[in-house]
Amino acid sequence: MPQAALSALPRISLDQLAPTTPRTVLLWRLARLFCVLALLTRLALIAKASAAAQVSWAEIPRVLLTGTGYDLIAMLYVLAPLALYLALMPQRWLALRVPRALLQAAVALGVFGFAYLSIVEYFFFDEFNARFNFIAVEYLVYPHEVFVNIWQSYPVGRGLAAAAVVTVLAVRWLRPVVAKIGTSGDSSQPLRLQALILFTLLACAHALVTLDTGRTQMNRVADELGANGVYSFFNAALNSRLDYTEYYLTVPEHEAAARVRRIVAQKNATFIPNAQNPLARKIVYPGPPKLLNVVVLLQESLGAEFIGAYGNSRGLTPHIDALARESVVFERTYATGTRTVRGMEAVTASFPPVPAESIVKRPHNERMFNWSSVMREKGYAPTFIYGGYGAFDNMNYFFANNGYMAIDRSAMATPRFSNIWGVSDEDLFDHALKVFDAQHARGERIFSVVMSTSNHKPFTFPAGIPGVKAQGGGREAGVRYADYAIGRFVEALRSRPYFDNTAIVIVADHGARVYGKEDFPLDSYRIPFLVYAPRHLARQRVSAVTSQLDVAPTVLGLLGISYDSAFFGRDVLAEPQLSGPVPLNHNRDVALLDNGYIHQLGFRKAASTVALDAQTNAQHPHGVDENGVRDAASLFQTAYMLYSRGLYGLH
Repeated sequence: MPQAALSALPRISLDQLAPTTPRTVLLWRLARLFCVLALLTRLALIAKASAAAQVSWAEIPRVLLTGTGYDLIAMLYVLAPLALYLALMPQRWLALRVPRALLQAAVALGVFGFAYLSIVEYFFFDEFNARFNFIAVEYLVYPHEVFVNIWQSYPVGRGLAAAAVVTVLAVRWLRPVVAKIGTSGDSSQPLRLQALILFTLLACAHALVTLDTGRTQMNRVADELGANGVYSFFNAALNSRLDYTEYYLTVPEHEAAARVRRIVAQKNATFIPNAQNPLARKIVYPGPPKLLNVVVLLQESLGAEFIGAYGNSRGLTPHIDALARESVVFERTYATGTRTVRGMEAVTASFPPVPAESIVKRPHNERMFNWSSVMREKGYAPTFIYGGYGAFDNMNYFFANNGYMAIDRSAMATPRFSNIWGVSDEDLFDHALKVFDAQHARGERIFSVVMSTSNHKPFTFPAGIPGVKAQGGGREAGVRYADYAIGRFVEALRSRPYFDNTAIVIVADHGARVYGKEDFPLDSYRIPFLVYAPRHLARQRVSAVTSQLDVAPTVLGLLGISYDSAFFGRDVLAEPQLSGPVPLNHNRDVALLDNGYIHQLGFRKAASTVALDAQTNAQHPHGVDENGVRDAASLFQTAYMLYSRGLYGLH
């Protein structure tokens, strides 16, 4: 560049960047305060993770370095609106008392908000082993349930008090600066240059840095600690409804269809020629079907780790264990995700967990092929019975528009006990029995999905149940109460004339929470799945790897019901020697567990493969298994294609 041109460029000195006016001093002090709060939050989370042996001392320097980078980027985003306001507002306007008072109030509210968010993040991390993510975004869609649950489950009062103390101290530190804004010595000129630099840095950060930039995929918890909660939250909010084909690995459609057909194939299935849905197939079983009533108890957060029949020795679930001794028990069943809606879409529609949002909550989810499609054709009257208000997570809309009669808390006028999530499991099951009795009296075949709510924070239950604390018993009390309510329901069902012709399916929506350093810690996804119909089904334990997607086709297979299918799952008993595959979801990432490997797909078309230790489920890096990764991409890509084009059906 010619020397003349260089001399014409504006020269920026360090003096111009220094905070020399009240406006710039305020901005710089807020920047320091934000970074200090972010650092203190990270240190508290590191201490918690270290105490649980989730992060090693060797990883902490990298966590702090990465975290500082994300904190600075989050700080740029947070301060950008204030910087723009202070840079553009004329001195005569800010010299007025009311604008300065409003600025003081805005600063106080902002400081209080960030201080309180730091406290909330600590408890969010304790529950989900993650910074704010899609779960936080989805919860805010239903503020009544979520905020009451938080109030009942956590020390909100103490958190508010601590945030208030931080705010008072910060306001005292900032008040003299705010008071000087608009005075004769307060010029916006230095701030305009700083604001220009701020927005330039922000544009560069936005273009070059994503949530995945700082991730190593070596330790999920360490990667979470290195993130920033505010940055993660808004990233999740902006990417809650992703176009799979734009952000995730894809393969040619004809290849994807062929791979998925191979995944879902079984020896008694014949694909329907020329069908728009490449998965459309006829499933045929020999002999007459057992058209039993089918009651699916979809249990909130009931991980296999708590169940005696799955190896727990603490005696938390005596009633489920007794049923398991006379049931078909699937020993290695995995949930597809960590949210109730993921379990719902998997169990009822045999649909994979396409990122980032479940089909239960997505628009245009009407008339999708699901379990009720088959049952209605066979003469059943499907119902969905939920102990809470079904507007939550769009449950009522999804089920009512997919062949079920949706029944929720509003139909249960006088429950004996309830909390913010819904009526007690006892009240739920009592109402379900009333519905079933009425259906039986009308001569209808019963098919029902009954979704419980009690095994959930705040873990409050009816008083007087042996072994179950009414309050303060935590997860253990939740599991004991869920088991008690199931045992009570089955005993009440025994007195009904239709009991002998009823199959009870017990399956969880997801595990209790995600534990572990891995992106997909498998033990956290393991759930119970058993089918109890002792007069019709011989007891057995099935060791084949089973997905929630397989629940509907496997139960239909146990009953010998032939049908036309579009399910992504298969009857694991048709060819029990096969292992998997199992689709998984965690936040934005998805994966396919298949034959001892987990093929992971991340945002911006990232892909990786980890190998599993057959004895311990420990995970080891394996490099990218091209064939396995293409299978995973084919499954999720085909699912998204069928949903987005309205083709998840048979016709």
